[in-house]
Amino acid sequence: MGMMRLSKCLVSLLFLVALSGFTHGFVMSPHTLLNRLSQNSNYYLTTEEHWFDQTLDHYSPYDHRQFKQRYYEFLDNFQVPDGPIFLKICGESSCNGISNDYLGVLAKKFGAAVVSLEHRYYGKSSPFKSHTTENLKYLSSKQALFDLAVFRQWYQESLNLKRNKTGAENSWFVFGISYSGALSAWFRLKFPHLTCGSLASSGVVLAVYNYTDFDKQVGESAGPECKAVLQEITELVDRSLESNRKELKKQFGAAELEIDGDFLYFLADAAVIAFQYGNPDALCTPLVEAKKAGEDLVAAYAKYVKDFYVGTFGVSVETYNQNHLKNTAVNEGNSDRLWWFQVCTEVAYFQVAPSNDSIRSSKINTKYHLDLCKNVFGEGIYPEVDMTNIYYGGTKIAGSKIVFTNGSQDPWRHASKQTSSPDMPSYIITCHNCGHGTDMRGCPQSPLSIEGNAENCSAPDAVNKVRQKMIEHIDLWLSECKGTGRSSL
Repeated sequence: MGMMRLSKCLVSLLFLVALSGFTHGFVMSPHTLLNRLSQNSNYYLTTEEHWFDQTLDHYSPYDHRQFKQRYYEFLDNFQVPDGPIFLKICGESSCNGISNDYLGVLAKKFGAAVVSLEHRYYGKSSPFKSHTTENLKYLSSKQALFDLAVFRQWYQESLNLKRNKTGAENSWFVFGISYSGALSAWFRLKFPHLTCGSLASSGVVLAVYNYTDFDKQVGESAGPECKAVLQEITELVDRSLESNRKELKKQFGAAELEIDGDFLYFLADAAVIAFQYGNPDALCTPLVEAKKAGEDLVAAYAKYVKDFYVGTFGVSVETYNQNHLKNTAVNEGNSDRLWWFQVCTEVAYFQVAPSNDSIRSSKINTKYHLDLCKNVFGEGIYPEVDMTNIYYGGTKIAGSKIVFTNGSQDPWRHASKQTSSPDMPSYIITCHNCGHGTDMRGCPQSPLSIEGNAENCSAPDAVNKVRQKMIEHIDLWLSECKGTGRSSL
């Protein structure tokens, strides 16, 4: 929204489907990693697929084409017939079910049904048999929001038919993390009459052309000692790239990344992921120890990348290869090309090196990103960041009844709304391993903590205090819905 390039990864036995990333580094979407999980049934409330006929182009009065869109429903806690309905938005990857995170706890507490709609084009919800640039023109957040609105209306009407009622309205509340967290906030902004409120967990509502704050946050999260080691490694890699390119890439198991920028992005993301998903010690401890012992720092980082990033996380090096991104084949488990299209047309989130004190290589600059967009999608593809922020408001979003939450270590938080405003509270969960979507997932995000258990967070009380605030807002806004007899205004 990531928020949000890791769609190829198979995170064996590790990750829960989430909303939605939004949010890894960008080469990765904000959260795509967490949507690459094993099929362990404990990770899901349900994996039973349902299908809905969705309109292809909501903005055309004469194009009536439709496509099959996948969704899920979990009714075990539903207080029939008047309980609330929690709409969990799936983000920029295949949606394999409703993950058993903290939303399951909230559903029990409020007697809610949980429904979840797969994002258009991702997973099994592709309108086309080929993802050419021309066929991707209906892939946008605007179309996705209309999908949610139309689905919400259809689902409510289908419930009414089962109850033999007309015009009945359950109270709806929308949830999302990372890019889908942004969608959650934007849904409340654009369709306030269709939801009582929204939770935007790590919601990346600000489209950013040159996102230098991302790298700055990585440095802050690392702390002075670890940051200095990471910067030294970057300098050594840049130097070695000039004199020993092939051997260096082989050392990291990334010989296929012929474009130096792709290789350097891969190395930068490998560090980012440790802070974003609550595993800072897995990165910093061995590197700092290697520095103190006078060991080869590039070799130490290569070991971390291969053992942890590729090994434990299951990241595919291919995900960073621009030749791979050109592949237009429809593949349920591969959303790399799709997310990059949204990056290159709508939101950018270009993670470029700051002008000074950078963690990542200075070769990862604006030109690298623009060249990638052109190389992968052709001429004329350019992120309309200003238009996106004019349409939604960025961090000046003029919505209401939206809860924003962020983790203190998460580099994506600078694209979210971090200050509270009337009727839009914002909370930052502060702890050593509080990252992306901590309020819903606990920490770290690997392996999965069933029901978002916060016990492994370095400050569980910090998580629980924010969760209590979330519950209070949800409770209040749902009660206000019931008081008016409609979803909300």
